[in-house]
This record gives sequence, structure tokens and C-alpha cells, in this order.
Amino acid sequence: MSAAEVPTVIELSPEDVRREQLERTEVRPAGQKADVLLKVSGLSTHFFTPDGVIQAVDDVSFELGYGETLGLVGESGCGKSVTALSIARLVPDPPGQIVAGEIVFDGIDVLKLSQEDVRKLRGSEIGFIFQDPLTSLNPTLTIGYQIGEAIREHMGLSQKAARERVVDLLSKVGIPRAADRLNDYPFQFSGGMRQRVMIAIALSCDPKLILADEPTTALDVTIQAQILELIAKLADEFHTAVLMITHDLGIAAGMCDRVNVMYAGRIVETATIDELFDDPRMPYAWGLLDSLPRIDDVKGERLRTIEGLPPLLIKPPDACRFHPRCIYEREICREDEPELTRRGSDSHYARCWATEPDGWIP
Repeated sequence: MSAAEVPTVIELSPEDVRREQLERTEVRPAGQKADVLLKVSGLSTHFFTPDGVIQAVDDVSFELGYGETLGLVGESGCGKSVTALSIARLVPDPPGQIVAGEIVFDGIDVLKLSQEDVRKLRGSEIGFIFQDPLTSLNPTLTIGYQIGEAIREHMGLSQKAARERVVDLLSKVGIPRAADRLNDYPFQFSGGMRQRVMIAIALSCDPKLILADEPTTALDVTIQAQILELIAKLADEFHTAVLMITHDLGIAAGMCDRVNVMYAGRIVETATIDELFDDPRMPYAWGLLDSLPRIDDVKGERLRTIEGLPPLLIKPPDACRFHPRCIYEREICREDEPELTRRGSDSHYARCWATEPDGWIP
């Protein structure tokens, strides 16, 4: 092959890739910026099983601004992870299906995209940090290959440039001797190191949004603090928005600007992190806060628990979903579901009859 016949490797910047995607999908004109990065409206995701339809996410709405960190907190099974999977279009179908709602990411209606366009968007602009890196990473492929795969696919870099970027990313997430670890496999890394690799993959194409699904669940407290600090530092450096999914309000307090509290597939309270800790307006949020250990607890009192279990989501009650576990419940709580209404400020809303302006809890 002559020199003239040698194909030229064209390296595209993330913005070039973005422009091509917009022109192809024709969802909105290139260059037009959305008011918020992510807007979820009336999202409902159901799972169709032999026992019935599980309403895992039911009429959920929220917004996430550019560079903002939003917490999504609640007990296991309340719909946090399914919400994130729905945003990334990763809900397994069957049995899962997004049955209603709208997900607009940076002005693009995600639910109207083809699977091919969703994959391009997901790899280049939406990063995902999964709960368990050991099962999320492919045990038969090297770390270098797994991080470089997204870079080669979405950024159009040459093999040499992609390798240099992988080394840089591994160094940024705190992997020592990064260049020497490219050919290692996931089993050769500790749990904390594997989670750092997952963060590197999520950041590999400079995404605008990271969906962090319980990123510290399987880690001890010391490593957990390091991972959270790393996510916060890199999000600030790359000006990346983060949807932080956690059952721990302590993590939300240290990481998030705002927080959505979820229960039984619905958002029951939304507020800034200061408002939630200073003046929570939903008994479920009080229960979550009371279950946290306090450094000023000199008496050594036992932590409080929320009695009972969440309702089955195959047939949720047509009433306040928390009322069977609530010590403040009254007849109206058993008959009708409250709306998510304003509590004091424009940023604080709660779903509770008792804390309404005319309720029985001031």
C-alpha cells in the first residue's frame, strides 16, 4: 500500500462528536443550550411479572442543573436505581418498560432516540458508576482495554492517544504506577481500586452527567470516604453533574447540593441539603435522619428505626404510601394520597397531609 493509500486517523473532539449526534438525531438544533442539564417529568417504569405489574417508579419528576450534585435517597427497593437505569435507558426489557414520562437530557428527548443513538449518548455524555465493580467489570479483559474501549468508540482517538488518555485517567483517580497497570485484570485490583477504575470509565469521555448508583456500598468506611472525595473532586474539575444514589443521608449531606427523598416509587420530599436537615417536612425523612448516628450524642442512646415494611408495589395503596408505618397518620392519610406541595421555600416540597399549612404538625 502506498503512502497515499494509508487511511488517515481523524481525531474528533467531544464537541465534534456531540455536533454529529445532534445533526443525525435532529432532536434539537446544534448549539441550542437547554435551561437545565436533566429534566425528568412524570417518569413511570414498570416491571411486568407473572405475579403482576410492579410499579417500581411511579410519576417521578425532578431537574438537575449543569455541574450540580443531586442526591436520590431512600431505603432499598424504593426505586432509586431503577430511576437511574431509566435515565440511561438501561432498564432490561423484558420485563421492565418505561410506560410514561419524559427524560430530557441537555435538550435531547432521550426516550425518542434509537438504541444506537442512546448508546452514543450514554458512552460520551452520560457516565454510570455501578454498585459492584467486581461484577460490572469484565473479568476476561484488561483494565486498559475496558477504559480505552469507550474512548476509542466515542472520541475517535488513535490507539496511542487513547492509551495516553487511559494512563492519565488512571492517574487522576489515584491508581499508582498507572502505565504499569494497563494490562492487569480486575481480580488483580482491590475493591477500592476497582471502584476507581469504574470512575475512570465513567469519566473517560468527559461526560456532562454521572449516574453514581451506591458507589461505596461494598467498601469499608476509610475507602468509602476516599471514593466520595474523589468523585466530588473530579466532578468539580470536569464541571460534571452528578446524580448520587444512596441510602445514607450522611453521604448526601457531604456530597449533594439538593436531595430527593424516595419512598415506594415516588418522591416524598425534595429540598436543598440544608433545608432537609434543618427542617424536614415528611415523617419518612424524619425516620431516615433519626437512624443516623450523631457525634453529639453523649448519652449513647439507641438509634431509632422505622417500624414495618414498605408496601408492595404490585398494587400500591390509593393513599399515603407511608401511612402504615407512620405514627402521625390519621383517617385522611388512609383515604387519599397527598400531592408534593411547597413547604416554605421555592426549593422545598413534601408529600404529607400532617405538615401541610392546615395540617396537625406545625
